[in-house]
Amino acid sequence: MISEPIARGACWPSPISSAMVARSATPLESPRLDGEFTYWIEARPTEGGRAVVVRGRSGEETTDVTPTVLSARSRVHEYGGGAYLVAEGTVYVSNFSDNRVYQIAPGSRALALTSDSGERFADFVLDARHARLIAVREDHRPGEGEPLNSLVSIALDGSQRVERLAFGRDFYSSPCLAPDGKWLAWLAWDHPQMPWNGTELWVARIGPDGSLGTPEHLAGGATESLFQPSWSPTGQLYVISDRSGWWNLYRVDSEGLFGICPMQAEFGRAQWTLGMSTYGFLGSEHILAAYSQDGASHLVAIEVATGFVESIETPYTEIESLVAQGTRAVMLAGSPSTPMEIVELSWPTRRWEVRATSLAALPDDADLSFPRTLYYPSQNGRTVHAFYYPPAHRQYKTPSDTCAPLVVISHGGPTSRSTNVLKLSVQFWTSRGFAVLDVNYGGSSGFGRAYRDLLRGSWGIVDVEDCIMGARHLVETGRAQSQRMAIRGGSAGGFTTLSALTFHRVFQAGASYYGVSDLEALDRDTHKFESRYTSYLVGEKAVRATLYGQRSPIHHVDRLSCPIIFFQGSDDKVVPPAQSEVMVNALRERGVAVAYLLFEGEGHGFRSAEHIERSLEAELYFYCRVLGLDLPAGIEPIEIDNLEETNAKRVS
Repeated sequence: MISEPIARGACWPSPISSAMVARSATPLESPRLDGEFTYWIEARPTEGGRAVVVRGRSGEETTDVTPTVLSARSRVHEYGGGAYLVAEGTVYVSNFSDNRVYQIAPGSRALALTSDSGERFADFVLDARHARLIAVREDHRPGEGEPLNSLVSIALDGSQRVERLAFGRDFYSSPCLAPDGKWLAWLAWDHPQMPWNGTELWVARIGPDGSLGTPEHLAGGATESLFQPSWSPTGQLYVISDRSGWWNLYRVDSEGLFGICPMQAEFGRAQWTLGMSTYGFLGSEHILAAYSQDGASHLVAIEVATGFVESIETPYTEIESLVAQGTRAVMLAGSPSTPMEIVELSWPTRRWEVRATSLAALPDDADLSFPRTLYYPSQNGRTVHAFYYPPAHRQYKTPSDTCAPLVVISHGGPTSRSTNVLKLSVQFWTSRGFAVLDVNYGGSSGFGRAYRDLLRGSWGIVDVEDCIMGARHLVETGRAQSQRMAIRGGSAGGFTTLSALTFHRVFQAGASYYGVSDLEALDRDTHKFESRYTSYLVGEKAVRATLYGQRSPIHHVDRLSCPIIFFQGSDDKVVPPAQSEVMVNALRERGVAVAYLLFEGEGHGFRSAEHIERSLEAELYFYCRVLGLDLPAGIEPIEIDNLEETNAKRVS
């Protein structure tokens, strides 16, 4: 039964604690199939974020494959992905701490296949004919300039021999071997392109000695993004292209690309990490593929011979990391009532089986907020997509004559996207009486190339406008308090957050998680993968100097009067701590309420349960103090500089 509305300005006591958010979740990624077994990676916050390859099959308990001294994470492009491969029971894995590749055969100790030399490896393919792995290498060994990327072979005999196969391009990804082992296909691109802007598909014949013949360019260029080249069991090459304005699936023929089930939907994804996949082959007769449309995922089976497309009914609204083998497919999937799970589909019986779930214990449905899809108007005639979560609690409700405080989420990337999958990190707020708006601002992927390109030259403008207009839309429709609105974001989402707070007077508080504040410093300090990204997001060199100064919050702290809390990892190589610290010091000097938490050993994104828990509690404490909400019982305080001065101004 719902009780009487609680007093205004109070924060509801919630059954979803920060410890539940941080410690009950086990992030899952990279499902794979091998024989009767399914493999995947579990990131375990209670083990300091260690990533573990696990194995399971129907009717049996799962087992850990990687020993406790290894963590299955790649650091290629800094964001990693493609960290392991499994073939006939043997696992090949990139270890996070030393970047070496290890072979873990059944009943054997881990064997190092590469040396500890400053090289990073990912996106593995087994070339059994030549007793080697083929992989993407990022060479960080001492030398001038950026690290060098290439495709290489890694010998399996323990000699630690690594040889280059293809080189000369700034970036490589997605190597894939034809079923007969005689052809290799891959993607490549150069600065200033990002893989969702422009990539190229190449193929080369593999000689008897393992060397590559003359590579042939098949498709792609500076204005066409290609994704996931894959060979069918019969040796036909497929790839996803956005040449139509949408990432659709194509067959590679002698005359070019032939569209398979064209539609205004996205079969591809922004390739922030390696090893991503959205389709696979169920034998030689069917392709199983997942696509995104209007913010939700759908599953289809495509008959290879006829092109007939059959929709497959699923209980999920988000599907990713799909791989198939024989009569089985496995994928990551979730919905508003289901956290992300490793699920397996048997074909053609259509039987679903859950292999693992990212949340072992779920709150009661009565304490959950279920998202509502919103489309609302923004500047220059844009229509923006977002998910709105109203406050939800089995015992409490918002007073009928007022509106809930609002938290707006600006996702990272910025070429990423928000989904409506059950996330305790969102329910943490809604179960405390906050409304949440998760915005897919212009530039987000999943809505076609034109929507993605809205951010071209407009980072810090379009994304900020769309978050602001979403908050105003909720105020105008009676779903948010105009005087109690906060915005939060991490990385690129942190830049959106800081820009909204610096250049506009809409929000009363904000939280920046390792957010960008200085565009010039971002260019100077960031890693190779993103080192030219601002050419697309802001502008070319001729105009960049002026725009950098205009759009960098760090150069306009004199306009900033909104309380902000900053969270930072000490080992962040993408956005180093100095960016946050300059902003923090400037706000301290200006007398604006500010808090800063630096977590030792964390990089770009927090993985330790202790740090995730602490950051949530600190953010909640900060909002309560600066928005005038009663503090929840037992919450640990943090130091907030200039709090009394800021609150005095707010009250006056």
